[in-house]
Amino acid sequence: MDMKIVLATHNRDKCREMASILSDFPIDILTLDDFPEIGEIIEDGSSLEENALIKARTVFKETKLPSWADDTGLGVDALNGEPGIYSARYAGKSCSYSDNVTKLMKNMLSVPEKDRTARFKTAIAFVGENMELVSGGTVEGLIATEPKGVGGFGYDPVFYVPEKGKTYSEMSMKEKNQLSHRGKAIQNMIILLQSRLPHIFHQMEDLA
Repeated sequence: MDMKIVLATHNRDKCREMASILSDFPIDILTLDDFPEIGEIIEDGSSLEENALIKARTVFKETKLPSWADDTGLGVDALNGEPGIYSARYAGKSCSYSDNVTKLMKNMLSVPEKDRTARFKTAIAFVGENMELVSGGTVEGLIATEPKGVGGFGYDPVFYVPEKGKTYSEMSMKEKNQLSHRGKAIQNMIILLQSRLPHIFHQMEDLA
């Protein structure tokens, strides 16, 4: 029987990306859409790790099922690390992906290419019975001068990876998963889970 795991998010893009990476494992993935009784989870931590733990602990408490949460931030050096932990709501509480990208592009308008360095970071928390694990993943890149590509979501159209010569949005899902911050964080979490749940997380040859 597949193990049920709750992804502590309503974000369908994020769920699709994580489900793609975890597809080789005997997991039945649920999301917050399957538990409408769970209201808004207040992410008031001071770091990505704290916010991921807040979400995973809350969902485990409500569902009694192993819960998996991530929190991701884009840190731009020229903006003193902004938007950071506020990446999802950079342009306001109910903003869209496009709103966030537009605000970022406006704030970066006068920044020369050599100073457009940035990094994506993801923290993942897994909370189960007598178990709390945290992993992370980081990718260095640049903020493009204009959006490029049609894939992905969020800041993907403007996050340029120099060694690939393209933005996240210009990559296939498989290509992105193999190098992305979230892909790295998931792989690191699976390494932790292999020693604790080997019957589920039995191998790690190609998660993409």
